[in-house]
Amino acid sequence: MINQLKERRTIRQYLDKEIDDSLLNELLETAFRAPTTGNMQVYSVVVTRQQENKERLAPAHFNQPTVTQAPVVLTFCADFNRFVKWCELNHAQPGYDNFQSFVTAAIDALLVAQQFCTAAELSGLGCCYLGTTTYNAPQIAEALHLPRLIIPITTLTVGYPAHTPAQVDRLPIEAIVHHESYRDYSPEDIQRLYAYKESLPENQQFIAENHKETLAQVFTDIRYTRENNELFSKIYLDFIVKQGFKLPE
Repeated sequence: MINQLKERRTIRQYLDKEIDDSLLNELLETAFRAPTTGNMQVYSVVVTRQQENKERLAPAHFNQPTVTQAPVVLTFCADFNRFVKWCELNHAQPGYDNFQSFVTAAIDALLVAQQFCTAAELSGLGCCYLGTTTYNAPQIAEALHLPRLIIPITTLTVGYPAHTPAQVDRLPIEAIVHHESYRDYSPEDIQRLYAYKESLPENQQFIAENHKETLAQVFTDIRYTRENNELFSKIYLDFIVKQGFKLPE
């Protein structure tokens, strides 16, 4: 199992083969055993199988082909709607329309998503996380008819792999693990820890294709720009408020 986990990779292309309902339900039930704050389970998962509904979701995910080609698309949501209704029906006064509660539910949803992903991959399926979920949450919520106190957090496309792509690089363990306390990085540390990533032919190609001097510039100037980060931050924060979660003053 450890070797399988170490060999995992993102799968974006799938065979034209449906996932049996019994397998999908078993994987979801396995995912729902993930840790959750106070055993509240303040998350929901929307399963999208029908092609017309996948096509409705696709623009919110920048029309990535994996959305319409995957047999199953799963949208994991922070969901205090269900828990709040339970409280109110049982003469309890819920105080969960705030940022802390949103973060709690978001963490729970991500834990469930990752447990699903791990179980699915160990069962022979492939998955792809879509970071676009937080970029275009309002469109996703509209497509999925999400009511108050429900926020899309992440999306997984799932299916049987059509191929096995090369595994992407990772930083060495020493770049990430800090023993007992955080030890900040010197310029020499940074250069050493990122040297392998910067040396990879595919990353050198990214630099050349984008007419940049360094790989870091590809990230800051092309892939994840300040302008886009600020734009999508505003869209997401505004949507969180619209859905009923109050942000701190």
